[in-house]
Amino acid sequence: MWGCTSSAKMSTNSLENENDKNERQEPDQMIDTIDYSMKHPLQNCWTLWYFENDRANTWEKNQKEIASFETVEDFWSLYNHIKLASELRQGCDYSLFKKGIRPMWEDDANKRGGRWLINLDKKQRGNDLDRFWLDVILCLIGEAFENSEDVCGAVVNIRGKGDKIGIWTADAMRAAAVIEIGRKLKDRLRISPKVTIGYQVHKDTIDKAGSVTKNSYTV
Repeated sequence: MWGCTSSAKMSTNSLENENDKNERQEPDQMIDTIDYSMKHPLQNCWTLWYFENDRANTWEKNQKEIASFETVEDFWSLYNHIKLASELRQGCDYSLFKKGIRPMWEDDANKRGGRWLINLDKKQRGNDLDRFWLDVILCLIGEAFENSEDVCGAVVNIRGKGDKIGIWTADAMRAAAVIEIGRKLKDRLRISPKVTIGYQVHKDTIDKAGSVTKNSYTV
C-alpha cells in the first residue's frame, strides 16, 4: 500500500529487514534486540477532521478535529479505528490537512489556492470511493507529489447526488506545480486517460456559490 513514495518504501523496507533479522536470532536474543518503541516518522504532522452535518450548529462548529499523527504506525492505528468514507452519513466529510491548516477556504494557507476535484457517481461509493480516498491519503502523508510543499490537504464529501474528493493546494497561480500535482494524482488513482479532472480556484467557488464553477486547469 505504501507504493506512493520513496520515504514510505523506506519505512516498509526497514520493517521487513527487522523481521528478517529477528527470524535469524534465538528467542532470548530477540527480547534484547527488538525496539518496540521504534516508529517511522512522516515528513509532516497531519490532522484528520470530521464534519458532522448538524443544522443546529454553525458550519465551523460542525467541523471537529479528530486526531493528529506524525508516524506511519500512528496513521494506521487511527485509520483502522474510524469508519470508512463510504460508511459516513450523507452530508458528512473527512478532511486531512497538514497540522495547523484548517479545512476551510478562509485559512491563510488555503485562501490563495484551489482544489483538484474528483466527482464520483453514487454507484462508485461501494467500489471506488474508499480506494480513492485511501490512495489520496497515502500520497499526501507519503509526500508522493513532487511539489508536496504546495499541497495543503484533501477532503472527501459524502453527498446524495454523488461523492467528491478534493486535493487542496496553496497557490492557484503556481500553474506548473498545480498541473503536475493533478497529473500525479490522476496517475496514482489509475484514472482513465479518457476521464478529465479539473482544478477550481477557491475564490471562484466562493464567488459563484449556487452555480457551476469553471475549471482553471484540467488534466
